[in-house]
Amino acid sequence: MNPPLGLRARRRPDWASALQLLQRCWPASLVRAGALLLFLSGTASADGPAECDYSRAQLRWDGGQAVFRVELAVDAAARQRGLMFRESLPRFSGMLFAYPAPERASFWMKNTPIPLDILFFDGRGVLKRLHRDAEPYSLDSIPGGDGIQFVLEINGGLSAELGVVEGAEIRHPLVPKGDAAPACAVMTVK
Repeated sequence: MNPPLGLRARRRPDWASALQLLQRCWPASLVRAGALLLFLSGTASADGPAECDYSRAQLRWDGGQAVFRVELAVDAAARQRGLMFRESLPRFSGMLFAYPAPERASFWMKNTPIPLDILFFDGRGVLKRLHRDAEPYSLDSIPGGDGIQFVLEINGGLSAELGVVEGAEIRHPLVPKGDAAPACAVMTVK
């Protein structure tokens, strides 16, 4: 799978090299079986989303966790457009906004007809501010504070229903693990 726009692969997936080796050494039926096993081993595990699955973000907090299917907003145009003009959003879906570095973040609901919960995360993926049930079409500023690098928008009311609290952590390939950037991609922002 190609990374989303604004991302480029940093290294070739390990399973591709293994598949090439299998193709040279084994009959086609065994290669297909091996490819299936390699593919399945790279999908989401009980510990969270697969390392390079850009379409999934996992939230973890004391007492709970949830996985969301996310669209990415990694460039200025996508961040500006956000979820404007969307009439609905599937229950465990959302949009993940990523900035090249932590900054002061502020959102609004211009041209957005559905209520949203807006979750503001620092550069380590820790939830610093949670704004519940943002009012559709409102032009009021929703400040996230300083040092924000990632923002997740989900259906309004869902964070309260799930019990999400400040201090929760988001896991996604764009969010660095420890001091290192994810091995699967680097983010380029225009």
